Amino acid sequence: MGAQTWNAAQYARIGRFVADLASQVIDLLNPKPGERILDIGCGDGALTAQIAAAGAKVTGVDSSPSMVAAAQLRKLDVRQLSGEVLDFDHEFDAAFSNAALHWMHNQDAVLSGIHRALKPGARFVAEMGGHGNIAAIQVALVAVFAKHGIDAVQGGQNYFPTSASYDSRLRRHGFDVKYIEIIPRPTLLPESGMRGWLKTFRRGLFDRLPEFEREAALDETVRLLEPALCDDRGHWTVDYVRLRFLAIAK
Repeated sequence: MGAQTWNAAQYARIGRFVADLASQVIDLLNPKPGERILDIGCGDGALTAQIAAAGAKVTGVDSSPSMVAAAQLRKLDVRQLSGEVLDFDHEFDAAFSNAALHWMHNQDAVLSGIHRALKPGARFVAEMGGHGNIAAIQVALVAVFAKHGIDAVQGGQNYFPTSASYDSRLRRHGFDVKYIEIIPRPTLLPESGMRGWLKTFRRGLFDRLPEFEREAALDETVRLLEPALCDDRGHWTVDYVRLRFLAIAK
């Protein structure tokens, strides 16, 4: 399986809508002055900075060197660390994650590390891709990459659970789930459209192709998706479905 790679500048240009749409999950976190909060998969720190602006003391972690460097330019406490190998010990009042957990392969290691990082009674608030997320895109990628002998589902690396399955997983790792919900959220893309989305959010998958084949594969994927996700004015909408939850560490 090829790893997803990130370019912080490209993400800021094309993927900024991800952070811009996170106001409700920030409200669910409700950060308070003086709290220590762990931001898992913090990316370039856009939301980490918002949480810090509320007066909380935030530590961000992300596995991407490019994203960590961009976050550190914001003068944030951000470390290059995978969410699967967290090494904190009962020191945070809350944990937060937005649009990152579905990229992490070993969910049991992730949740075990988050639970260990939290004080008893601390809250864990997150939003991630939920069951049915980017379904049309997944189908198109499967069709295109099958011609190259590549399993696009595995290559896409994502885990999009139902609310019932993730509720059970959280409880197995010592969390009391207070709220969990699947939220359909069709999202209008910026001017870069579907091509820009694919080059940003499926970069690792397309990088598995020889360079001379990538543009044709991008073109074919866009053509397949156009009838479902592009309107008559050329505006693209991604079929996002989110899973949002609030859980308490026991």
